Amino acid sequence: MNFLFVHQNFPGQYVHLARRLVAEGGHRVVALTQRSDTVVKGVGRVLYQPPRPPARNAHHYLRGVEAGVLNAQAVARAALELRKSGFVPDVMLGHNGWGEIWYLKEVFPIAPLIGFFEFFYHAHGADVGFDPPEPVSFDTGPRIRTKNIGNLLGLEACDLGLCPTQWQFTRYPERFRPMLRVVHDGIDTDLVRPDPGVSLTLPIGPAGQGISIHQGDEIVTYVARNLEPYRGFPSFMRALPEILRRRPAARVLVVGGDDVSYGSRLPSGTNYRKKMLEELGGAIDTTRVHFLGKVPYPTFLGILQVSAVHVYLTYPFVLSWSMLEAMAAGCLVVGSRTPPVEEVIEDGENGLLVDFFNYDDIAGRVLAALDDPGAFTTLRENARRTVVERYDLNRICMPAQMRLIAEAMAK
Repeated sequence: MNFLFVHQNFPGQYVHLARRLVAEGGHRVVALTQRSDTVVKGVGRVLYQPPRPPARNAHHYLRGVEAGVLNAQAVARAALELRKSGFVPDVMLGHNGWGEIWYLKEVFPIAPLIGFFEFFYHAHGADVGFDPPEPVSFDTGPRIRTKNIGNLLGLEACDLGLCPTQWQFTRYPERFRPMLRVVHDGIDTDLVRPDPGVSLTLPIGPAGQGISIHQGDEIVTYVARNLEPYRGFPSFMRALPEILRRRPAARVLVVGGDDVSYGSRLPSGTNYRKKMLEELGGAIDTTRVHFLGKVPYPTFLGILQVSAVHVYLTYPFVLSWSMLEAMAAGCLVVGSRTPPVEEVIEDGENGLLVDFFNYDDIAGRVLAALDDPGAFTTLRENARRTVVERYDLNRICMPAQMRLIAEAMAK
Protein backbone atom coordinates (compact mmCIF):
# COMPACT_ATOMS: atom_id res chain seq x y z
CA MET A 1 0.00 0.00 0.00
CA ASN A 2 0.95 3.65 -0.42
CA PHE A 3 0.79 5.93 2.63
CA LEU A 4 1.13 9.71 2.52
CA PHE A 5 1.90 11.67 5.70
CA VAL A 6 1.59 15.45 5.78
CA HIS A 7 3.13 17.34 8.68
CA GLN A 8 5.26 20.48 8.46
CA ASN A 9 7.46 19.13 11.29
CA PHE A 10 7.38 15.47 10.25
CA PRO A 11 7.59 13.01 11.89
CA GLY A 12 5.91 14.79 14.84
CA GLN A 13 3.01 12.70 16.10
CA TYR A 14 3.54 10.19 13.30
CA VAL A 15 7.01 8.95 14.22
CA HIS A 16 5.87 5.60 15.61
CA LEU A 17 3.20 4.93 13.00
CA ALA A 18 5.55 5.73 10.10
CA ARG A 19 8.19 3.39 11.50
CA ARG A 20 5.58 0.66 12.02
CA LEU A 21 4.42 0.87 8.40
CA VAL A 22 8.00 0.75 7.13
CA ALA A 23 8.76 -2.24 9.37
CA GLU A 24 5.76 -4.15 8.01
CA GLY A 25 7.37 -4.14 4.58
CA GLY A 26 5.64 -3.97 1.24
CA HIS A 27 4.43 -0.39 1.77
CA ARG A 28 5.63 2.81 0.17
CA VAL A 29 5.61 5.59 2.75
CA VAL A 30 6.07 9.24 1.75
CA ALA A 31 6.02 12.40 3.90
CA LEU A 32 5.29 15.95 2.77
CA THR A 33 7.07 18.28 5.17
CA GLN A 34 8.92 21.57 5.56
CA ARG A 35 11.74 19.98 7.56
CA SER A 36 14.93 18.93 5.83
CA ASP A 37 16.81 18.03 9.02
CA THR A 38 14.92 14.89 10.05
CA VAL A 39 15.04 11.47 8.45
CA VAL A 40 12.87 8.46 9.21
CA LYS A 41 14.51 5.41 7.66
CA GLY A 42 12.42 4.00 4.84
CA VAL A 43 10.19 7.10 4.51
CA GLY A 44 10.47 9.15 1.32
CA ARG A 45 10.60 12.86 2.03
CA VAL A 46 9.17 15.58 -0.20
CA LEU A 47 9.81 19.15 0.91
CA TYR A 48 7.42 22.03 0.43
CA GLN A 49 7.51 25.68 1.42
CA PRO A 50 4.75 28.31 1.27
CA PRO A 51 5.65 30.96 -1.31
CA ARG A 52 5.47 33.87 1.13
CA PRO A 53 4.36 34.76 4.66
CA PRO A 54 0.85 36.09 5.30
CA ALA A 55 0.37 39.68 4.17
CA ARG A 56 1.15 42.24 6.86
CA ASN A 57 -1.96 44.22 6.04
CA ALA A 58 -4.27 41.20 6.28
CA HIS A 59 -7.04 41.50 8.87
CA HIS A 60 -5.62 40.23 12.15
CA TYR A 61 -8.44 37.65 12.44
CA LEU A 62 -7.30 36.15 9.13
CA ARG A 63 -3.50 36.01 9.34
CA GLY A 64 -3.52 32.43 10.61
CA VAL A 65 -6.09 31.46 8.01
CA GLU A 66 -4.00 32.98 5.22
CA ALA A 67 -0.93 31.12 6.50
CA GLY A 68 -2.97 27.92 6.36
CA VAL A 69 -4.09 28.61 2.78
CA LEU A 70 -0.50 29.26 1.71
CA ASN A 71 0.59 25.96 3.31
CA ALA A 72 -2.34 24.10 1.77
CA GLN A 73 -1.57 25.44 -1.70
CA ALA A 74 2.10 24.49 -1.41
CA VAL A 75 1.18 20.99 -0.23
CA ALA A 76 -1.34 20.61 -3.07
CA ARG A 77 1.32 21.59 -5.63
CA ALA A 78 3.76 19.05 -4.15
CA ALA A 79 1.01 16.42 -4.15
CA LEU A 80 0.34 17.12 -7.84
CA GLU A 81 3.99 16.42 -8.58
CA LEU A 82 3.75 13.17 -6.62
CA ARG A 83 0.73 12.17 -8.67
CA LYS A 84 2.58 12.95 -11.91
CA SER A 85 5.42 10.71 -10.73
CA GLY A 86 2.96 7.83 -10.35
CA PHE A 87 2.47 7.91 -6.57
CA VAL A 88 -1.20 7.67 -5.56
CA PRO A 89 -1.82 7.10 -1.83
CA ASP A 90 -4.16 4.45 -0.50
CA VAL A 91 -4.39 6.38 2.80
CA MET A 92 -3.46 9.96 3.69
CA LEU A 93 -2.74 11.15 7.24
CA GLY A 94 -2.03 14.73 8.18
CA HIS A 95 -2.01 17.28 10.98
CA ASN A 96 -4.72 19.88 10.52
CA GLY A 97 -3.07 22.59 12.62
CA TRP A 98 -1.26 24.43 9.83
CA GLY A 99 -3.78 24.01 6.99
CA GLU A 100 -1.68 21.48 5.11
CA ILE A 101 -4.44 18.92 4.56
CA TRP A 102 -7.20 21.26 3.37
CA TYR A 103 -6.72 20.72 -0.38
CA LEU A 104 -5.37 17.15 -0.50
CA LYS A 105 -8.71 15.80 -1.71
CA GLU A 106 -8.47 18.08 -4.75
CA VAL A 107 -5.45 16.04 -5.80
CA PHE A 108 -6.36 12.58 -4.47
CA PRO A 109 -10.18 12.56 -4.20
CA ILE A 110 -10.51 8.80 -3.66
CA ALA A 111 -7.87 8.24 -0.99
CA PRO A 112 -9.28 8.38 2.57
CA LEU A 113 -7.89 11.24 4.66
CA ILE A 114 -7.36 10.93 8.42
CA GLY A 115 -6.78 14.27 10.13
CA PHE A 116 -5.03 14.92 13.42
CA PHE A 117 -7.18 17.39 15.38
CA GLU A 118 -5.55 18.74 18.53
CA PHE A 119 -7.66 21.68 19.61
CA PHE A 120 -10.88 23.50 18.80
CA TYR A 121 -10.57 27.06 20.05
CA HIS A 122 -13.00 28.54 22.58
CA ALA A 123 -13.33 32.04 23.96
CA HIS A 124 -14.38 30.59 27.33
CA GLY A 125 -13.57 27.46 29.34
CA ALA A 126 -10.13 26.63 27.99
CA ASP A 127 -6.87 28.52 27.49
CA VAL A 128 -8.30 31.95 26.58
CA GLY A 129 -8.82 34.05 29.68
CA PHE A 130 -7.29 31.40 31.96
CA ASP A 131 -4.30 33.54 32.95
CA PRO A 132 -5.50 36.88 34.42
CA PRO A 133 -2.69 39.01 32.85
CA GLU A 134 -3.77 37.91 29.37
CA PRO A 135 -6.23 40.56 28.14
CA VAL A 136 -9.71 39.48 27.08
CA SER A 137 -11.99 41.93 25.29
CA PHE A 138 -15.10 41.89 23.14
CA ASP A 139 -12.77 41.38 20.17
CA THR A 140 -11.62 38.05 21.64
CA GLY A 141 -14.83 36.15 20.86
CA PRO A 142 -15.05 37.03 17.15
CA ARG A 143 -11.31 36.48 16.75
CA ILE A 144 -11.46 33.00 18.29
CA ARG A 145 -14.56 32.08 16.28
CA THR A 146 -12.73 33.09 13.09
CA LYS A 147 -9.62 31.17 14.18
CA ASN A 148 -11.67 27.96 13.90
CA ILE A 149 -12.04 28.39 10.13
CA GLY A 150 -9.05 26.06 9.82
CA ASN A 151 -10.63 23.44 12.06
CA LEU A 152 -13.87 23.57 10.07
CA LEU A 153 -12.08 23.29 6.71
CA GLY A 154 -10.14 20.30 7.97
CA LEU A 155 -13.19 18.57 9.39
CA GLU A 156 -15.00 18.99 6.08
CA ALA A 157 -12.02 17.66 4.11
CA CYS A 158 -11.39 14.54 6.20
CA ASP A 159 -13.03 11.15 6.27
CA LEU A 160 -12.01 10.51 9.87
CA GLY A 161 -10.09 12.38 12.54
CA LEU A 162 -8.37 11.64 15.79
CA CYS A 163 -7.87 13.56 19.02
CA PRO A 164 -5.20 12.50 21.52
CA THR A 165 -7.26 12.91 24.73
CA GLN A 166 -10.91 12.75 25.71
CA TRP A 167 -10.92 16.38 26.87
CA GLN A 168 -9.46 17.61 23.58
CA PHE A 169 -12.13 15.55 21.79
CA THR A 170 -14.90 17.24 23.79
CA ARG A 171 -13.65 20.68 22.72
CA TYR A 172 -14.97 19.93 19.21
CA PRO A 173 -18.63 20.74 18.51
CA GLU A 174 -20.91 17.78 19.14
CA ARG A 175 -22.05 17.64 15.51
CA PHE A 176 -18.49 16.71 14.42
CA ARG A 177 -17.69 14.16 17.11
CA PRO A 178 -19.10 11.12 15.24
CA MET A 179 -16.19 11.39 12.77
CA LEU A 180 -13.55 11.78 15.50
CA ARG A 181 -11.83 9.05 17.51
CA VAL A 182 -9.80 9.40 20.72
CA VAL A 183 -6.44 7.80 19.96
CA HIS A 184 -3.24 8.89 21.67
CA ASP A 185 0.09 8.84 19.80
CA GLY A 186 1.39 6.38 22.38
CA ILE A 187 4.32 6.13 24.81
CA ASP A 188 6.94 3.45 24.27
CA THR A 189 6.91 2.10 27.81
CA ASP A 190 9.47 -0.58 26.92
CA LEU A 191 11.94 2.25 26.30
CA VAL A 192 10.62 4.87 28.74
CA ARG A 193 10.85 3.09 32.07
CA PRO A 194 12.47 3.49 35.50
CA ASP A 195 16.20 2.77 35.74
CA PRO A 196 17.47 2.60 39.35
CA GLY A 197 21.08 2.53 38.17
CA VAL A 198 20.94 5.55 35.90
CA SER A 199 23.45 8.36 36.24
CA LEU A 200 24.07 11.43 34.11
CA THR A 201 26.97 13.76 33.65
CA LEU A 202 25.77 17.21 32.69
CA PRO A 203 27.83 20.36 31.96
CA ILE A 204 26.32 22.26 34.85
CA GLY A 205 29.35 23.08 36.98
CA PRO A 206 30.48 26.69 37.59
CA ALA A 207 33.04 26.47 34.78
CA GLY A 208 30.96 24.21 32.57
CA GLN A 209 32.64 21.06 33.85
CA GLY A 210 30.59 17.89 34.13
CA ILE A 211 28.67 17.10 37.29
CA SER A 212 27.31 13.59 37.81
CA ILE A 213 23.80 13.14 39.13
CA HIS A 214 22.14 9.91 40.17
CA GLN A 215 18.79 8.56 41.18
CA GLY A 216 18.43 9.35 44.87
CA ASP A 217 19.80 12.86 44.50
CA GLU A 218 17.42 15.74 45.22
CA ILE A 219 16.64 16.51 41.59
CA VAL A 220 13.59 18.63 40.66
CA THR A 221 12.77 18.51 36.95
CA TYR A 222 10.70 20.64 34.60
CA VAL A 223 10.28 20.06 30.86
CA ALA A 224 8.55 22.04 28.12
CA ARG A 225 9.21 22.54 24.42
CA ASN A 226 9.66 26.22 25.27
CA LEU A 227 9.72 28.02 28.61
CA GLU A 228 6.52 30.06 28.50
CA PRO A 229 3.30 30.85 30.40
CA TYR A 230 1.14 28.24 28.61
CA ARG A 231 3.26 25.56 30.28
CA GLY A 232 3.30 27.28 33.64
CA PHE A 233 6.93 28.38 33.55
CA PRO A 234 6.34 31.58 35.58
CA SER A 235 4.45 29.63 38.26
CA PHE A 236 7.22 27.04 38.43
CA MET A 237 9.90 29.69 38.77
CA ARG A 238 8.02 31.54 41.50
CA ALA A 239 7.84 28.31 43.50
CA LEU A 240 11.60 27.76 43.38
CA PRO A 241 12.85 30.25 46.02
CA GLU A 242 11.10 28.40 48.84
CA ILE A 243 12.20 25.00 47.51
CA LEU A 244 15.82 26.13 47.23
CA ARG A 245 15.71 27.77 50.69
CA ARG A 246 14.33 24.68 52.41
CA ARG A 247 16.40 22.09 50.55
CA PRO A 248 20.03 23.30 50.23
CA ALA A 249 21.10 20.07 48.48
CA ALA A 250 18.41 20.25 45.78
CA ARG A 251 19.22 20.87 42.13
CA VAL A 252 16.68 21.96 39.52
CA LEU A 253 16.99 20.76 35.91
CA VAL A 254 14.99 22.81 33.42
CA VAL A 255 14.64 21.51 29.85
CA GLY A 256 13.21 23.70 27.10
CA GLY A 257 13.98 26.43 24.60
CA ASP A 258 13.58 30.18 24.82
CA ASP A 259 11.12 30.54 21.95
CA VAL A 260 7.31 30.68 22.23
CA SER A 261 5.15 27.81 20.97
CA TYR A 262 1.83 29.20 22.21
CA GLY A 263 0.54 32.58 23.24
CA SER A 264 2.17 35.99 23.23
CA ARG A 265 5.82 36.77 22.64
CA LEU A 266 7.77 39.25 24.72
CA PRO A 267 9.49 42.25 23.09
CA SER A 268 12.43 41.39 20.87
CA GLY A 269 15.63 40.63 22.75
CA THR A 270 14.05 39.04 25.79
CA ASN A 271 12.33 35.79 26.72
CA TYR A 272 10.46 34.33 29.66
CA ARG A 273 13.59 32.76 31.18
CA LYS A 274 15.32 36.15 31.32
CA LYS A 275 12.14 37.82 32.53
CA MET A 276 11.66 35.42 35.44
CA LEU A 277 15.31 35.57 36.48
CA GLU A 278 15.09 39.36 36.51
CA GLU A 279 11.87 39.25 38.54
CA LEU A 280 13.21 36.82 41.13
CA GLY A 281 16.74 38.20 41.29
CA GLY A 282 18.85 36.78 44.10
CA ALA A 283 16.08 34.45 45.26
CA ILE A 284 17.21 32.00 42.57
CA ASP A 285 20.52 30.27 43.22
CA THR A 286 21.78 29.91 39.66
CA THR A 287 24.45 27.45 40.81
CA ARG A 288 21.63 25.00 41.54
CA VAL A 289 19.06 25.91 38.88
CA HIS A 290 20.31 24.66 35.52
CA PHE A 291 18.75 25.69 32.21
CA LEU A 292 19.72 22.92 29.80
CA GLY A 293 17.88 24.15 26.70
CA LYS A 294 16.75 21.44 24.30
CA VAL A 295 18.54 18.15 24.90
CA PRO A 296 18.92 14.89 22.93
CA TYR A 297 16.23 12.32 23.67
CA PRO A 298 18.52 9.91 25.59
CA THR A 299 19.56 12.80 27.86
CA PHE A 300 15.92 13.81 28.32
CA LEU A 301 15.04 10.24 29.30
CA GLY A 302 17.92 10.09 31.77
CA ILE A 303 16.78 13.37 33.33
CA LEU A 304 13.35 11.85 33.96
CA GLN A 305 14.87 8.68 35.38
CA VAL A 306 16.96 10.58 37.98
CA SER A 307 14.11 12.93 38.90
CA ALA A 308 13.02 13.01 42.52
CA VAL A 309 9.96 15.09 41.61
CA HIS A 310 8.79 16.33 38.21
CA VAL A 311 6.64 19.46 37.82
CA TYR A 312 4.21 19.68 34.90
CA LEU A 313 1.95 22.72 34.62
CA THR A 314 -0.29 23.72 31.74
CA TYR A 315 -3.17 25.95 30.78
CA PRO A 316 -6.31 23.98 29.83
CA PHE A 317 -4.79 23.08 26.47
CA VAL A 318 -3.05 20.31 24.54
CA LEU A 319 -1.45 17.67 26.77
CA SER A 320 2.33 17.32 26.40
CA TRP A 321 3.96 13.97 25.67
CA SER A 322 6.51 14.80 28.37
CA MET A 323 4.01 14.40 31.22
CA LEU A 324 3.11 10.87 30.15
CA GLU A 325 6.77 10.05 29.52
CA ALA A 326 7.61 11.29 33.02
CA MET A 327 4.95 9.02 34.49
CA ALA A 328 6.17 6.06 32.41
CA ALA A 329 9.71 6.70 33.68
CA GLY A 330 8.43 6.38 37.25
CA CYS A 331 8.47 10.07 38.14
CA LEU A 332 6.42 11.54 40.92
CA VAL A 333 4.55 14.19 38.93
CA VAL A 334 3.29 17.37 40.54
CA GLY A 335 0.76 18.49 37.94
CA SER A 336 -1.61 21.40 37.59
CA ARG A 337 -5.26 20.89 38.44
CA THR A 338 -6.27 21.67 34.86
CA PRO A 339 -7.67 19.63 31.98
CA PRO A 340 -6.45 17.43 30.40
CA VAL A 341 -3.96 16.73 33.24
CA GLU A 342 -6.93 15.72 35.42
CA GLU A 343 -7.89 13.15 32.79
CA VAL A 344 -4.68 11.28 33.61
CA ILE A 345 -3.60 12.15 37.16
CA GLU A 346 -5.77 11.47 40.20
CA ASP A 347 -4.48 13.42 43.18
CA GLY A 348 -2.90 11.14 45.76
CA GLU A 349 -3.26 8.03 43.59
CA ASN A 350 -0.79 8.34 40.71
CA GLY A 351 0.52 11.87 41.21
CA LEU A 352 -0.12 15.15 42.98
CA LEU A 353 -2.30 18.00 41.72
CA VAL A 354 -1.78 21.67 42.53
CA ASP A 355 -3.38 25.00 41.74
CA PHE A 356 -1.67 26.38 38.62
CA PHE A 357 -1.26 29.84 40.18
CA ASN A 358 -0.51 28.85 43.79
CA TYR A 359 3.28 29.00 44.10
CA ASP A 360 3.15 28.00 47.78
CA ASP A 361 1.08 24.93 46.89
CA ILE A 362 3.55 23.92 44.17
CA ALA A 363 6.52 24.42 46.48
CA GLY A 364 4.80 22.56 49.32
CA ARG A 365 4.10 19.47 47.22
CA VAL A 366 7.66 19.43 45.87
CA LEU A 367 9.11 19.83 49.36
CA ALA A 368 6.95 17.01 50.72
CA ALA A 369 8.30 14.74 48.00
CA LEU A 370 11.89 15.69 48.80
CA ASP A 371 11.35 15.40 52.57
CA ASP A 372 10.14 11.78 52.41
CA PRO A 373 10.68 10.13 48.99
CA GLY A 374 9.65 6.70 50.28
CA ALA A 375 6.17 7.92 51.08
CA PHE A 376 5.45 8.35 47.38
CA THR A 377 6.73 5.03 46.04
CA THR A 378 3.21 3.74 45.41
CA LEU A 379 2.27 6.91 43.50
CA ARG A 380 5.30 6.45 41.25
CA GLU A 381 4.37 2.84 40.58
CA ASN A 382 0.76 3.78 39.91
CA ALA A 383 1.87 6.55 37.55
CA ARG A 384 3.74 4.09 35.37
CA ARG A 385 0.87 1.60 35.56
CA THR A 386 -1.53 4.29 34.31
CA VAL A 387 0.55 4.91 31.20
CA VAL A 388 1.13 1.20 30.55
CA GLU A 389 -2.58 0.43 30.82
CA ARG A 390 -3.93 3.43 28.89
CA TYR A 391 -1.23 4.93 26.67
CA ASP A 392 1.23 2.14 25.89
CA LEU A 393 2.44 2.47 22.31
CA ASN A 394 2.72 -1.14 21.20
CA ARG A 395 -0.15 -2.70 23.13
CA ILE A 396 -2.79 0.04 23.18
CA CYS A 397 -2.20 3.01 20.88
CA MET A 398 -0.56 1.47 17.82
CA PRO A 399 -3.30 -1.17 17.46
CA ALA A 400 -5.88 1.64 17.77
CA GLN A 401 -4.11 3.64 15.04
CA MET A 402 -4.05 0.62 12.75
CA ARG A 403 -7.76 0.04 13.37
CA LEU A 404 -8.39 3.67 12.46
CA ILE A 405 -6.60 3.17 9.13
CA ALA A 406 -8.68 0.06 8.45
CA GLU A 407 -11.86 1.95 9.32
CA ALA A 408 -10.97 4.79 6.94
CA MET A 409 -10.24 2.36 4.13
CA ALA A 410 -13.57 0.61 4.67
CA LYS A 411 -15.55 3.81 4.18
